[in-house]
Amino acid sequence: MIIQIPKVLSQKQVSSMRAAMETQGVWIDGNATAGAQAVSVKHNQQLDQNHEVTRQLGDFVLDALSQSSMFISAALPQKIFPPMFNRCDQSQGYGLHVDNAIRIIPGTAIRLRTDLSATIFLSNPDDYDGGELEIQDKHGSHAVKLEAGDMILYSSTSLHRVRPVQSGSRVCAVFWMQSMVRDDNKREVLYDLDTTIQSLTPGLGARDENLLRLNRTYQNLLQQWSET
Repeated sequence: MIIQIPKVLSQKQVSSMRAAMETQGVWIDGNATAGAQAVSVKHNQQLDQNHEVTRQLGDFVLDALSQSSMFISAALPQKIFPPMFNRCDQSQGYGLHVDNAIRIIPGTAIRLRTDLSATIFLSNPDDYDGGELEIQDKHGSHAVKLEAGDMILYSSTSLHRVRPVQSGSRVCAVFWMQSMVRDDNKREVLYDLDTTIQSLTPGLGARDENLLRLNRTYQNLLQQWSET
């Protein structure tokens, strides 16, 4: 399941974050957090995770996510890895790889199963050439390049890469999450049900009998499939 979630951050919020990155952030080699298999294909820069500005920006993103009903519906998040911020300048990118299945939240002993991966674009498409996020799944290959503030959500088991940037700079926030519902197909069923309920509610009213039955089905399935 690949889901595009628009306007998680406003253009004003993105501009404020970018200004903080450039004036206060500390950029380091992206290989500082690369695993053994990723070192040879990861060519980017990232904000130092131990820097206070990085933590503040991460908290800002998490707060925005908590207010996105579409994100909550699609991800059903149980745990979220603190957002990381990366930049690809000319000729930089991230070769084909799959994300680690388990991550440890920095500074804690908390382990997180990576069910879903997410990228929030912090550069507008006309700020750089190339740099598309390419995701491979059972339906084929998908090239993604979104407006600043928009997010793409996809299964962490998918092979994916960031195509080399040809000019300009591509800045993004990336993070992973453990869902209350581990299975991707089941999450998709729940997402379809929930979005259908939300779209029908304004016209039918929350007390419509058919809508109530749909909601009961959603809640029953969520109860059966969740791992809280």
